[in-house]
Amino acid sequence: MSNTVILDVDGTLVDTNYHHTVAWLRAFSSVDVTVPAWRVHRAIGMGGDKLVAAVAGDKVEQDHGDALRAEWERRFDEIIDEIQPLEGAHRLVRAATEMGLTVVLASSGKRKHIEHYLKLIDPGDVAWTSSDDVDDSKPAPDLIQVALRKVQNSRAVVVGDSVWDCEAARRAGLPSIGLLTGGFSEDELFDHGASAVHADLDSLRAELADLPFAEVTDPNA
Repeated sequence: MSNTVILDVDGTLVDTNYHHTVAWLRAFSSVDVTVPAWRVHRAIGMGGDKLVAAVAGDKVEQDHGDALRAEWERRFDEIIDEIQPLEGAHRLVRAATEMGLTVVLASSGKRKHIEHYLKLIDPGDVAWTSSDDVDDSKPAPDLIQVALRKVQNSRAVVVGDSVWDCEAARRAGLPSIGLLTGGFSEDELFDHGASAVHADLDSLRAELADLPFAEVTDPNA
């Protein structure tokens, strides 16, 4: 069995984090809730089931949570055609598969959004997950566990752009590699458990042979 690279998508392979921030801000505005943009950005990468309470409090989640998520989706769909893949996304995935690594894309995004991103990235025949596959999103480890079930390999590493990716990897008992492409700092990614941090996807691609794969203790967890 080959080693597995579990790749986040939003902010890691496609440049979406600030589009998500804008869509959430417009959603909050629709229910007359004002939150600072920086706080929303800091929560991007966390699943939408957790984001509302994290940035606006439990009362807003209780009163408006489902409506906000529906409005966020509508607002994001309005701007999704503006999104571009990050430089080197296609090269990274193809280089990993050509090396014999198994690639799984693990995203907290919606299935229809991931399908759109796949057309942009053209990753080839790789397995992928979305928030539709789990009950609990990042920083919970569920997406990573689902990704591992899809390939049944014995060793893996997680790559992502946010502290939530690093935390999900830690909870799954796996090492993580951070990227600066989502707007989190190098120190923050290291503080949340990243073994290494790269400025861009091409610098990560150059280090694929040296990724810190770790044994998967229970891929069927």
